[in-house]
Amino acid sequence: MTEIARQIAKDLIDINAVTLSPKRPFTWASGIKSPIYTDNRRTIAFPAVRTHIADGLAAYIKANFPEATVVAGVATAGIPHAAIVADKLGLPMSYVRSKPKDHGTGKQVEGQVLPTDKVVLIDDLISTGGSVLGAAKAVQKMGAEVLGVLGIFSYELPDSATNFANAGLSLHTLTNYSTLIQLANENHDITQTELNSLQQWRKDPWHWVPTKTK
Repeated sequence: MTEIARQIAKDLIDINAVTLSPKRPFTWASGIKSPIYTDNRRTIAFPAVRTHIADGLAAYIKANFPEATVVAGVATAGIPHAAIVADKLGLPMSYVRSKPKDHGTGKQVEGQVLPTDKVVLIDDLISTGGSVLGAAKAVQKMGAEVLGVLGIFSYELPDSATNFANAGLSLHTLTNYSTLIQLANENHDITQTELNSLQQWRKDPWHWVPTKTK
């Protein structure tokens, strides 16, 4: 794991943006039983953490998407991070709603995105990728090119890899589920048995069985 991946994973743990519960899982809207709950919206309340995030995202864009002309945040949690990154890079910033407004001009993409633009999309959390890929389609519908998707954290679920591959888009997150649970194990926040269970969930969340309670 990279230094930035460990740092951001540590940040998320330290500010309680993630909760690991392999014995008493959470239930997602999809019906999946999840041993992790993530609330990356907490990151904006911690200046040092949001700076680590912004620096990491900006550095990645500089190195991999130097041709970017717009940084766009996915509503709502991606918006503050996109704003900070755009400011660091001196680039225009836009944001993408989950659906077009039902009044006024009916915009889905706010700010300014032109057909000639090359856009980097930023979101806070990637599960299956559905919301951010929907945002990418909205940007592409305007004629602009989506260079790639960046995020703070990914669950690394098999469906997300498939969905991004089918969309023909790249995904990069500053840290991920594997890094976070490994760090939690090193910190003795979880046992080796719990680590093994958490690893199994990522591979097959639909058939995962929670760790037995004593």
